[in-house]
Amino acid sequence: MANRDDEYDFLFKVVLIGDSGVGKSNLLSRFTRNEFNLESKSTIGVEFATRSLQVDSKTIKAQIWDTAGQERYRAITSAYYRGAVGALLVYDIAKHMTYENVARWLKELRDHADNNIVIMLVGNKSDLRHLRAVPTDEARAFAEKNTLSFIETSALDSTNVEEAFKNILTGRHTQSSSLFILAQHFLIFHFPEPHWLITGIGNA
Repeated sequence: MANRDDEYDFLFKVVLIGDSGVGKSNLLSRFTRNEFNLESKSTIGVEFATRSLQVDSKTIKAQIWDTAGQERYRAITSAYYRGAVGALLVYDIAKHMTYENVARWLKELRDHADNNIVIMLVGNKSDLRHLRAVPTDEARAFAEKNTLSFIETSALDSTNVEEAFKNILTGRHTQSSSLFILAQHFLIFHFPEPHWLITGIGNA
């Protein structure tokens, strides 16, 4: 008997990237298991979890990859960008250096990932608003300049976590649906008529 978790219409791989300590692992656990761990340790290499959800009557299985933020794991994690259809580029709103490094992460992502990848800039730990070091408007302007979507989240209190992942998955689903419709249009309207059919009409 098939496992219900194996029944899906689309399988989308999404990667979480950004500096160590910005909360990527807790974003992953909050979205996939609705859990938060105050004692979360730095990810070693790569970890992933899955969750299925409904979008436009289709079942999307999201495979979320949490990549290590430390420099020494960079060579390992870059290979995992391949095949990703979405990425959450995460920084800590209370640590400006993690935001400053976003440009480097974005370059690495675009060097290794598919050209059509959907990317969202995520300012995590919005619950630390009293310690804010990165103005929302500054991050939003960076996102607009680089054609990224943008959101602020808190894995601690769940703010916008669901929305962040769903926006990425919906964006990719829209792309996939558009490509499918375009392919159908091509098949229906743009292939030449079979020779026998044209000949048959001519001899009628």
